Order: sequence, then C-alpha cells, then structure tokens
Amino acid sequence: MKYSNQIFVMGFAVLLTACSTMYYSGLEKVGIPKRDILVYRVEKARDTQEETREQFKSALEQFSVATNFKGGDLEGVYKKLNREYEASVDKANEVRSRIEDIESVSAALFREWEQEITQYSNSTLKRSSQEKLDTTKSYYRQLVAAMKNAESRIQPVLTVFNDQVMYLKHNLNARAIASLKGELKTLQSNVSILVAAMEKSINEANTFISNMEKG
Repeated sequence: MKYSNQIFVMGFAVLLTACSTMYYSGLEKVGIPKRDILVYRVEKARDTQEETREQFKSALEQFSVATNFKGGDLEGVYKKLNREYEASVDKANEVRSRIEDIESVSAALFREWEQEITQYSNSTLKRSSQEKLDTTKSYYRQLVAAMKNAESRIQPVLTVFNDQVMYLKHNLNARAIASLKGELKTLQSNVSILVAAMEKSINEANTFISNMEKG
C-alpha cells in the first residue's frame, strides 16, 4: 500500500508539471514569457506581504484594545477579535499560495533557460547567458529564502492568537481578559519579528524585480 501511495504521489507530481508546462506554453503563445510571469508573481507576492503586515498590525492593535476592556459587551469584543484572527489566517494562506506560484514558474523558467544554453554554438554568448542565469538564480534564492522566513514567522502569532480568541469565546469573563493581558507581550514580540521579516522580504522582492527589469 505504501509503495502504491508513492507511485500515486509521483504520478500526480508529473501530471502537475505537465499541466504547468502547458499553461506557461499557452501564455507564451500569446506573447507572455515566463520571465514576465515570474516578475508579475513576485509583485503580487510583495503586495500580499504588505497587506499581511498591515493585517497583523491591525490584529495586534485590536488585541491590545481588548486587554483594556472595562465592562460592556464582552461578546462583541470576542467577535471583533475573531474577525481579526480569521482575516489573518486568510492572509497567511494567501502568502503561502503566492510563494508556491513563484516557485512553480521559476522552476519552469530556469529549466527552459538551462536547456537553451546548451543550444549555443557561440561560446562567448553561451558563457554570458550562463552568467546571467547564475546571477538571476542567486537573487532568486535570496528572495525565496526571505519570503519563506517571513512566512514561517506567521504561525507563532496565529497560534497564540487562536488560543486566546477561543479562550475568550469559552469564558467571556474577567479571567479571559486577564489571559489576554498575560499574552500581550508575547504577541507584541512575535508581531514585531514578523513585521521585520516581512519588510526584509518586501525589500528583497523589490530588488529582484529591479534586477529582472534591468536584464
């Protein structure tokens, strides 16, 4: 059974690769090369990270406001925090999806580029193209490393946030508010780390886009 599952996974991966190849080939037929698709997807990922950074700042702000609750509609506080949590989860999923889109098209682009380099008969042009590919791959590795590092900083925030929102939902009393206060510093620290990682990733995206547009 385990062997059969491995065959299924391998077959599915091959199918996905074939579908991606057809998709990119179709776009190239209408004048949209893989290079442009990659730049576009990096731009979208950058924009999503900017939105995600602001969403987590907003969530932290609402969490902080909730810790100062003095009386009134505690269920309303829960609902507001839960909306912020769910919006943050949506953004986390979007960030992950954007990275996957980048990895998909970059793999196709680099594979095609490497194959085309072997077709050169002029050694000078071949060497120049190889150098350009190596440089692009270097910038790309920096970009993806920064994006994945930023993405990895999201879950620690969501974990604490989810625990506290659920606890508030189940209690809706002073003890729940005290719990929020107890985790505020942890959330502030985690969000600060996340925001810094997001900003580094955004800067790497801008650098990558600039270098691709120059080339």
